[in-house]
Amino acid sequence: MCGLLAFFSTNHDAADRQEAIAGALESLHHRGPDETGVELVDSDAVFAHKRLSIIDVEHSHEPLSYADGRYLLTFNGEIYNYLELREEMAREFGAEFATQGDGEVIVAGYHHWGERVLPKLRGMFAFVIWDRQERRAFGARDYFGIKPLHYVVTGDGLYVGSEKKALLPFAAGAGIDTGSLSHYLTLQYVPEPGTLHEGIRRVGSGELFTWTAAGGLDLRRWYRPTFRPTPVTEPERVYERIRETLRESVRLHMRADVPVGAFLSSGIDSTAVVALAREFNPNILTFTVGYDVDGYSEIEVAQDSARHLGVTTIPTRIGPQEMMDALPKIVWHLDDPVADPSLVPLYFVAKKAAEHVTVVLSGEGADEFFGGYTIYREPLSLNAVRSLPDPMQRGLRAVSKVIPEGVKGKSFLERGTTRIEERYYGNARMFNEQEKRGLLRRNDQGVRYTDVTAPIYAECVDLDDVTKMQYVDLFTWLRGDILVKADRISMAHSLEVRVPYLDREVFDVAATLPVDLKLPPRSDATKYAMRQALRGVVPPAIVDRRKLGFPTPTRVWLRGEMYEWARHILATSAAGDLLDLGYAARLLDEHRRGEADHSRKVWTVLVFCVWHSIFVTGALDPGIQRNQSALLTKPVVGSMVA
Repeated sequence: MCGLLAFFSTNHDAADRQEAIAGALESLHHRGPDETGVELVDSDAVFAHKRLSIIDVEHSHEPLSYADGRYLLTFNGEIYNYLELREEMAREFGAEFATQGDGEVIVAGYHHWGERVLPKLRGMFAFVIWDRQERRAFGARDYFGIKPLHYVVTGDGLYVGSEKKALLPFAAGAGIDTGSLSHYLTLQYVPEPGTLHEGIRRVGSGELFTWTAAGGLDLRRWYRPTFRPTPVTEPERVYERIRETLRESVRLHMRADVPVGAFLSSGIDSTAVVALAREFNPNILTFTVGYDVDGYSEIEVAQDSARHLGVTTIPTRIGPQEMMDALPKIVWHLDDPVADPSLVPLYFVAKKAAEHVTVVLSGEGADEFFGGYTIYREPLSLNAVRSLPDPMQRGLRAVSKVIPEGVKGKSFLERGTTRIEERYYGNARMFNEQEKRGLLRRNDQGVRYTDVTAPIYAECVDLDDVTKMQYVDLFTWLRGDILVKADRISMAHSLEVRVPYLDREVFDVAATLPVDLKLPPRSDATKYAMRQALRGVVPPAIVDRRKLGFPTPTRVWLRGEMYEWARHILATSAAGDLLDLGYAARLLDEHRRGEADHSRKVWTVLVFCVWHSIFVTGALDPGIQRNQSALLTKPVVGSMVA
C-alpha cells in the first residue's frame, strides 16, 4: 500500500523533474509514512512513492525491479492471491522472486503474461510499470475502482499519481471544470473520469493505459462487470455458494504482516464481515461510531453484535463541533468535493482504528452487488404503469403535469411514465436541473446527468430495470462516492481499508442472481439472497435489520449548533462567482425554520465552498501536519526526503 507519483518524459529530461516530483510527493505522505523513495529510473522516467508497509514489511521496497532490471513497478494496493500466483509462475515458467511480497507478482506476471496478468489478480490495485527495453509505461486500475489513479498530460510528458493534489504543481493554470461542477451539484460527487480541475483526469475502474513518447497515452478498458441474472431452482445451493465465497474472500483479505481489524455498524454488511473474520482471528478488534442524538447512533446495536460474536468493539462518539473542525481536513484529503455527510463519522472511526491496527475490513459493495438499496424496489412498484401501452403512458404523463405539487399520486405517475434511463442516475440526487439554474452563476444548459449515465445504460440494454440500476451504480455511486471516501478518509490516517465484498469471485456469484432473489415480491426486503445466506452467521437481530451505514445528524445540527457556522461559510466564501450563495443561504434559513429539509443541498454547497477556499483561493489552511518520513533502508538513486 502506498501513494505513488510517476513521470514519463517526451524529451529525455526526466532528471530535470526529479526535485519537483520529490516536493509534490510530500502531499501524499499520509498514504505511506513508513518509507519514501524518489528514483530516476532512466532518462525518461521518475518513480516516487510513499509506502505503508503491510506485507513483507522488511523488504518489497519500491520501485520493484524484475527481469534483470528491465521492468520497474510502483504499486498501490494489495494482491490477495499473491501466494497462489507465485506458485503458478514458478511451476509454469520457473519464475524466481527476490521478495516475499505481493507487488512482485504484478511485475513478474506482466513479464510472463503481458496484459493477461490483470484478470489473474485478485485484489485492489493501481500500478505503473516502466519497460526500459520498450521505453513504454503500462498501468492499470482494479476491477471496481477501489484504488485511485490520476493523470495529467503536458508538453513535457505524462504525470501519474494516486491523488490529484500531487499533480496540481504540474498542471499550472488549470481552471475549474464547470461541467464537472454541474455534475457534482446533481450527484454530490464528481463522476469519473473527470475532476474539478481541467486537464487532470482519472484512469477509470477496470481500465489500463500504455504510454510512449512517440505514441502518447492510450486508455482502454480491460474489465467490464457483466450481470447475467439466471433463474434458480435450488435457492439453498445459491445461498451456500454466496456464504462460502464470502468466507473465502474474507480469509484472503486478512492476509497481512500487521494487525487487521474491522469496522462495525448496525447493519448486516459489516457484521457479516466481522462474523466471518473472527473465524480466522477470534481476537479481531472492531470499531464503531455514533452520536448523542436519538435515532442516529449505531453504537449500541454494534456493541450488542460484538457481544454476540465474542469480539471487542471500540466506540467513538462525535458532536457538531468535531464535525465542523474536521471538515477542512476531510475536504483536503478528498481532492474533489464529495458531499456525503457520512465522510465525517468515517474520518473519526478511521482515526480511532489507526491507533490500534494498520488494516481494517469494511462492508462496501454489498448493496451494489446484491441489491441492497431500497430505491432498487422502485421498478417493481411501477410495473403497473410501465406495462401499459405507450399511448396510455403518454396520457398519464399529461395528467401528472396538471396535478398540483405535493398531491398524492403525482410523483408516482411521473416516475411510472419516465424511462429508467431518464429517471435513475444513482443513489444521490441533490439539485435538479431547475434548481441548478437558480444556483449556478454560469450554467451550461448542455450539461446534464445523462452525459454520465447514457454510455453506461448503453452497455446494459438487455438487463431488467433493477439490474440496470445496479450496473449504473457500479460506475457512478460506487466509484464516485463510496470508494472515494473509503480510500481517502482511511488513508488520511495511514490506515488501509479492505473491502471483501468487492472481490471478483463475489461479484461472479452476485451477478447471476435473478431479481426475485435480490428483491422478493410481496416483501420490502433487500439483499434477500445474501441475508438468507448469512442466517446463522450473523446475530439473528441483524439479519433483517435495515441499512443505516454511519448516519449523520446534519439535518438536526444545521438547524441548531451548526447554523451560524454554515452562515459564516456562505457569507465569506469567494465561490460566489460560481454559485449564487444567497440562494444557498435562503435554503439554509428555510431549513432552520423547519419549512423543508434542505440539509443535503446545503451541505453540498458548504463542502464546495470549503473546497474552493482550500484549492482555489488558498484562503483556508486545512491544518494538515506530517512527521518526517523514514528513508529507505536500501540505496536508492536520487532518493529524497523532505
